[in-house]
Amino acid sequence: MSLVIETKDLWRVYRSKTGAEIPALRGVNLGVEAGTFVTLKGRSGSGKTTLLNCLAGLDKPTSGSATVLGHDMMQMSDAESTVWRREQVGLIFQSFGLLPTLSAYENIELLLRIKGDEYDARHKRALECLEMVGLSRWKDHRPYEMSGGQQQRVAVARALANDAKLILADEPTGELDSKTTRELLTFFRELVETHHITMLMVSHDPLVDPYVHQVLTLKDGVVV
Repeated sequence: MSLVIETKDLWRVYRSKTGAEIPALRGVNLGVEAGTFVTLKGRSGSGKTTLLNCLAGLDKPTSGSATVLGHDMMQMSDAESTVWRREQVGLIFQSFGLLPTLSAYENIELLLRIKGDEYDARHKRALECLEMVGLSRWKDHRPYEMSGGQQQRVAVARALANDAKLILADEPTGELDSKTTRELLTFFRELVETHHITMLMVSHDPLVDPYVHQVLTLKDGVVV
């Protein structure tokens, strides 16, 4: 199988105000195969979100190599990574990140408008994505009119809108109860297998393990 994500000896070192070096990632070696659902676990402060941000082009590694969807993350400029994210990657966050004044449909359609798609194309794609997550009937509802699980499904639909082959998710079940978490994880697994999407999800939730193909653990900035 081909690797969608591959890192070799990846370091991310921050500097404190006093000039001291603070390593968040200490030589991460990671490979994620296409069409798999993988979770990255670890204690708070282990470097999970830092790694996800480096893979998404939201943060720049200090040294080593990181290849995502065939792109060298070390060589991409901020402008290039913004365009790349918009066109190839779906991002999902714990807080959903939906605009409260927009309907479910409008939250998805806005992303495609920013991307530059014509109206007919973005209208069709927004409706398709709502259908994929089972929320067609809720397209005109605003986030406050929906449950937490429904809001997260809208966030997933938005992440899929650009035909993303890779979804990076940071604690997407963190604000959901256990029943809704299980429903969402079942949906994630079906999504990966039905549409051959690759998903890397940062989580600390033990409920996640039975639903994923692989569990990776990050400890002190290293995959163990």
